[in-house]
Amino acid sequence: MASAWWFLLVGAVVTYAWRAAGVALSGRIDPNSKLMRWIAAVAYALLAGLIARLIVAPQGSLAETALWMRLSAAGIAILVYFLCRRSITLGVTAGAAWLIAVNWLGF
Repeated sequence: MASAWWFLLVGAVVTYAWRAAGVALSGRIDPNSKLMRWIAAVAYALLAGLIARLIVAPQGSLAETALWMRLSAAGIAILVYFLCRRSITLGVTAGAAWLIAVNWLGF
């Protein structure tokens, strides 16, 4: 039991040390620099890749839905996102609601 607390303590120290370093360095980082724009682009690309994989090659319960259902849910989510002044919450909610509705109706 003591070793579990030791690992928890070490994990917390390492986590907060990196957070403190991030806070200390954040004032010196130019958000418009080439490096930061590249990091942002990589982050967006990773997110897009994960979303595309969820749509095209899902696993688990999502794999039981038809491709047209997943594509239409993504399309509705994007449409609502732009119609509602780029509200991520409303876009994701609309896409999820559509996917739930078409599954519940048995399409």
